[in-house]
Amino acid sequence: MSQFSDLVAFFEDSGVAEAIRESDTLFPSVESVHVVAICLVVGTILTLDLRLLGFASVGRPVSRLSSAILPVTWGAFAIAATSGFLLFISNATKYLGNGYFLAKLVLICAAWLNMVIFHAISAKDMPQWDKQARPPMSARIAGLLSILLWIAVVACGRWIGFTIQVL
Repeated sequence: MSQFSDLVAFFEDSGVAEAIRESDTLFPSVESVHVVAICLVVGTILTLDLRLLGFASVGRPVSRLSSAILPVTWGAFAIAATSGFLLFISNATKYLGNGYFLAKLVLICAAWLNMVIFHAISAKDMPQWDKQARPPMSARIAGLLSILLWIAVVACGRWIGFTIQVL
């Protein structure tokens, strides 16, 4: 067995994973927390992305909106990642065999990469365009790409529930 397979088996065979897998209420409870956290992540990111596109909160500087929203985003993301990990370990082997689960992970990585590129290209010049109703094209592209990626993440997340039997 590979080290990765050993690690997957370790988590899947853990007491926590077994409790989540065997409980009638634990899996749906963790899943509910996960869904609410994802709603907060996507909702806050969408707010900022719509500002980058010039469609919302145009009277507010991007930097001010960002500093108000991103702490909530990162807190919700930490909860979503933790609850997602708990859901994953409950049936890790099945999840790793699900194309929608793998696509969701790839899309989350792509959204992270989009954010990194935004900060490397557009955000470094933010003091020059921060108060403009329409940020530069690179910022608008990053915002649009972010919206599309997060919609795809949510869609894949829903499809996981329809294509995998975990209980």
